Amino acid sequence: MTNFNMKRHNNLYRNIISIENIELAYKKSIKGKSNYKGVKIFNKDYQDNINKIHLSLLNKTFTTSQYKSKFIHEPKKREIFVLPFYPDRIVHHSLMNVLEPLLDKSFIYDSYCCRKNKGLHKGAKRAMDFVCKYNYCLKCDISKFYPSIDHDILYGLFLKKIKCKDTLWLLRDIIYSIEGGKNTPIGYYTSQWFGNFYMNVLDKQIKHNYKIKGYVRYCDDFCLFSNDKTKLKELSLNIKDFLKEHLQLSLSKCDLFPTKNGLDFLGYRYFPNGYILLRKSTSKRIKQKIKHLQYLIYNNKISYEKALSIISSIKGWLKWSNCFNFKNYLKLDDLNLFVRNGLKNA
Repeated sequence: MTNFNMKRHNNLYRNIISIENIELAYKKSIKGKSNYKGVKIFNKDYQDNINKIHLSLLNKTFTTSQYKSKFIHEPKKREIFVLPFYPDRIVHHSLMNVLEPLLDKSFIYDSYCCRKNKGLHKGAKRAMDFVCKYNYCLKCDISKFYPSIDHDILYGLFLKKIKCKDTLWLLRDIIYSIEGGKNTPIGYYTSQWFGNFYMNVLDKQIKHNYKIKGYVRYCDDFCLFSNDKTKLKELSLNIKDFLKEHLQLSLSKCDLFPTKNGLDFLGYRYFPNGYILLRKSTSKRIKQKIKHLQYLIYNNKISYEKALSIISSIKGWLKWSNCFNFKNYLKLDDLNLFVRNGLKNA
């Protein structure tokens, strides 16, 4: 694997396990979850529980709890692994409070998943810029990405990044908490960052060795852009070999096409004239979401704030695309007014 002169960091653990950092982790972990049963139980002995987490990390008696798994079906069937709020979710946030800025500095500019000042819509805008600039696109998708992440490879990458033995002990406990040698479970707070760190190896290969200027990645979906169709075709083979050899990953999709045909990426379809459409699957999910929201509203099963938040989220998706007729069809303004006049006074 190409060495990109990764700086190694030491003396991190004392910051991870400090009472102040654990309290900050707690505040982050309860966002949108303050009414959860686990949070309420934790709050009954808040300071004692904070101290217990600190001591378990200090004495290294902490170990990842037994997880529960469930399946979700949006946008596709996926297995989610759920850990207890206490202590695991708080510990994960404590770890990432310290590691996140270190990892983020090592990422390329055009990696957009789960990063501050990045995100889905900025990734979408960047893809639109490349569609307008280049004639061809190579669009790729990793097959079963999170379940395929190899524990030994991931831990080996952290060994090259971190010298702090205590921090490596905690990382190892989390990484190897799932049996079988592979899987960074969807549902763990750490997973999105572990996934980004894992794919950063490919990002740097494409940017530094393949010299591709037009490149954007969001999680396990990535696109390469060029005016040289032959070069992209050759790179499709190189990428497949590189992923297999260095990351034990394979591609489920690898499509090469003219950008004038439109790029389907991150919920939208982009065209060189600047026109952006919603994907059909995105439109379908929005319709289903509104139908479910209407059911909750009319049966008084949702709060005023939550209903407005969902409507605002849908509007956020729509404002990035050319979908005037679809907006009129949804009648979101009418629904928004109904919520404000009805649920607020309920």
